[in-house]
Amino acid sequence: MSGAGAITSVRRLIRADEIPVDTPRVPAREAAEDELSRPMYHENDPNLLQRGLNRFWEWIGSLFDSVADGAPGGPLGIVLVVLIVVGLAAALWWRLGTPQRGVRSADALFGSGTRSADAYRTTAEAHAAAGRWTEAVQERMRAVVRTLEERALLDPRPGRTADEAAAEAGRSLPQHADRLRTAARVFDDVTYGGRTAHEQAYATLRALDLELMEAKPSLAGTARGAGA
Repeated sequence: MSGAGAITSVRRLIRADEIPVDTPRVPAREAAEDELSRPMYHENDPNLLQRGLNRFWEWIGSLFDSVADGAPGGPLGIVLVVLIVVGLAAALWWRLGTPQRGVRSADALFGSGTRSADAYRTTAEAHAAAGRWTEAVQERMRAVVRTLEERALLDPRPGRTADEAAAEAGRSLPQHADRLRTAARVFDDVTYGGRTAHEQAYATLRALDLELMEAKPSLAGTARGAGA
């Protein structure tokens, strides 16, 4: 039954010629409510889920209207703001890589085992031969740091990060300081930042490793490092 039919039925219930003129309002209203509560008047009503969705979309629409009224340029201004935010987020993701856990384990650089520089170097070459450049870069950076430890240019210290090793080694090998920092950054990018290494990155790190095997430390840098 339609809403108009329900109203007509209610009117029939409270027609003046069928009830006393002085009937109180409360009983009349209750009679109308009882009549309108009958199932026949609600057969086509939306279900609970549909009503909830309707209210949700009404709320979204009113929220959008409020923002549009307050934003410069109206709806077009909102679209531009959204595009700018998305662009900034994409730029940050490209620069920083996929977010990873912030706390690194104490042996993040070398892992749990103790291996020589030559062992890391051999593993790196095997990865490179198979085209696994990310793993090759990681193992070659470990070879670099282990070589510096074996040459007593770095003191063996568990938990040292690639950045710390590069900074410390750069003091005794200032001519290689910039390349050491770059190598450490590449290692961090592929290990913690979700980046993928390429052949050129490995070739650059390999050349640095070979040079560091014969590099002569700066006496002034070594003295400053010992004093620290």
